[in-house]
Amino acid sequence: MSGLHIAIIMDGNGRWATSQGKKRVDGHRAGSEVVRTITTYASKNSEIDELTLYAFSTENWKRPKLEVNFLMELLSKYLDSELETYLKNGVRFRPIGDVSKFTKRLQKSIKNLEEKTAHLTDLTQNLALNYGGKDEIVRSVKSLISSGDEVTEESIEKRLDLPRPVDILIRTGGDKRISNFLLWQLSYAELFFLDKLWPDFKSEDLQKVVDEFKGRERRFGGLK
Repeated sequence: MSGLHIAIIMDGNGRWATSQGKKRVDGHRAGSEVVRTITTYASKNSEIDELTLYAFSTENWKRPKLEVNFLMELLSKYLDSELETYLKNGVRFRPIGDVSKFTKRLQKSIKNLEEKTAHLTDLTQNLALNYGGKDEIVRSVKSLISSGDEVTEESIEKRLDLPRPVDILIRTGGDKRISNFLLWQLSYAELFFLDKLWPDFKSEDLQKVVDEFKGRERRFGGLK
């Protein structure tokens, strides 16, 4: 049996910064450090083999222009500087979402990191960039229609950005919603909503969720 596929909605960067009298961008910067910490931990945890992180949604373009610009610059710096971390920890980087909306420079950084880590196998990190669950399904259906193939769950699923189902969804920050994230893949995921803000999220918090997950009974609509 393969390891767990864990998805995380990394919420609370702005509120974390505000609570400390800092700018919202400082919260995003702190949150990016946690991405590195959690990815490294997951790469060394034999129970986890796939980690999907909600970095920038299709709705995030609605945020103030200055904040969006900062997020784009932060993402670019992260992608350009993290190659050593990925290589050292055996992490394969894979983007999901419609990255065609990003600048050519940012698209190049995304592709470069994806290509240079394609051979790594300790962990796959899927970074959701300009991603929305509805948009993913629409793009999958359009691809299916243009192919002329029969419309089935299987034919739609194989055209998704991320065909693999999610085992565990974690959302930090206290809100209890999935915010258009992995709508198809979350069909039978176990959901964990944590009050802790993303910059305060630790490796031990992730492990506690994994340990609780192992105690849950998953029936996938059937009976046991």
